[in-house]
Amino acid sequence: MKYLNYSIYYLLAFCILITHSEVAANVDPDWPAFVKKYGRYAEKKLKRKGIPGAALSIVNMQSSDYIHTMGFTKVGSSQRVNQHTRFRLASVSKTFAGSLAAKLASEGEIDLYQPISDYIPEFANTDYKDNLKVYHILSHSSGLVPNAYDNLIESRMSYPDIVEKLLTVAPICDPGQCYGYQNVMFSLIDDVILRSTHKSYSQWLNDAIFTPLKMHDTSLGYDAMVQDKNYAFPHVRGKKRWYSAKLKKNYYKVAPAAGINASAADMAIWLKAQLGQYPNVLSLDALAVQTRPYTHTKKEQYRRVWKGHLSEAFYGLGWRVYNYDDETLYYHSGWVQGYRTDLVVFPHLNLGFSLIINAETGVINELTTEFINRVLKYKRG
Repeated sequence: MKYLNYSIYYLLAFCILITHSEVAANVDPDWPAFVKKYGRYAEKKLKRKGIPGAALSIVNMQSSDYIHTMGFTKVGSSQRVNQHTRFRLASVSKTFAGSLAAKLASEGEIDLYQPISDYIPEFANTDYKDNLKVYHILSHSSGLVPNAYDNLIESRMSYPDIVEKLLTVAPICDPGQCYGYQNVMFSLIDDVILRSTHKSYSQWLNDAIFTPLKMHDTSLGYDAMVQDKNYAFPHVRGKKRWYSAKLKKNYYKVAPAAGINASAADMAIWLKAQLGQYPNVLSLDALAVQTRPYTHTKKEQYRRVWKGHLSEAFYGLGWRVYNYDDETLYYHSGWVQGYRTDLVVFPHLNLGFSLIINAETGVINELTTEFINRVLKYKRG
């Protein structure tokens, strides 16, 4: 796939949109049986591991949505997970930040190539000066050491105080020259949006994404997560079984990086938005901008479960861009105490996959990989 340029991505987004009506008309009669078989496989695998609860969302523009919920919101509880049960998305929240930033950029509200120092003047007095651009923070190419000050997110320190310390850290490379995954730096998009548009990140999400897409279960922050009883509790593994844990507020500090809660029903909507089904919300331009391969992430190619399948790996704006067995995938995962999430978009196949789990378990890697492999085999006959 190499370093793809804008024209290829605009062409891809264009193909997604112009084929929508054609694809919708060509129903795939074998698809319901295919996804149900996978759903049974996933449920059996999760039960074998004793996973408390999970929710699976699969969309296909040639068929109806498949939403399959499993287990309970909490160990020992009788409340079952349903399609409106809220889970923490953890770092899958970055896909929302990336899409929103791409949308605002395509509409002229922010400039992705403008220096961060124009929005946060304190950066002008650092090693970055005016070299750090908005797109650098969203593509993890700021030059900072990976996961800079994530340990302070776990502490009681406030986000503004963490950012103040961040300003003192010398980069390990020039912006755009190396990849270093971030949560604190990534979340500066909140300040950029506020100072550019005079409207908060939270307001933009609600007004420009959640409300028009009718994502009624999706929200930002701790208070919204616990607003009623229909949410999945976090679980951690003991020596012999899973235990429910306290829902922690710490990673909600970095809202763009890890602050969103959503249900299986809303994840199906989010997947369809990524496939061009809601052009009034996420336009052709926005879809192209967010998945441009800004940063090479070669290390991703050596993930154990994907070794031999992944030939190219990049990071766009809040989205990973992969070449998996000669198929373009947009992907992100999420992991915060007590939750795991995976999200996969197959733009050429008009398919999307989401799995959200209320337990810290590596089985999600196997389940996602199995789905990708089954889909490619199914589509290629």
